[in-house]
Amino acid sequence: QVQLQESGPGLVKPSQTLSLTCTVSGDSITTNDRYWGWIRQPPGKGLEWMGAIGYSGSTYYSPSLKSRTSISRDTSKNQFTLQLMSVTPEDTAVYYCAREWSSYDYWGQGTQVTVSS
Repeated sequence: QVQLQESGPGLVKPSQTLSLTCTVSGDSITTNDRYWGWIRQPPGKGLEWMGAIGYSGSTYYSPSLKSRTSISRDTSKNQFTLQLMSVTPEDTAVYYCAREWSSYDYWGQGTQVTVSS
C-alpha cells in the first residue's frame, strides 16, 4: 500500500520560506515513470498544482510559482521536499503531496500551513 505523509511547520511568518517534506512508503521515488508532486488548496478555492519531481530527479514547476518554488529529494530517505520562498498570507493553504502515475492516484492527508505574523 502506497502511503504519503506531509510534515513541516503549520505556521510561517510572511517573507520567510515554507518548507514541507513528504515521506513515501510502499513505493520508491526513483521507480521509473513515477512523478511526485505538490498541490495546495487555499481556503475557499480549488486545487492548485505547484510542481513535481520525477523519478530521474527532473523538476517541473507551475509557471506562476516557479520563481519562488524549489522541489528536491532525498533518495536515501525516500522523501521529497517543497520550499516556497517569500511567502505571503495568500500562500495560506492545505498542502498535499501526491504520486503521479498517469494520474495523481495516491495522496497524503494534507497539512495546513498558515502564513501570519
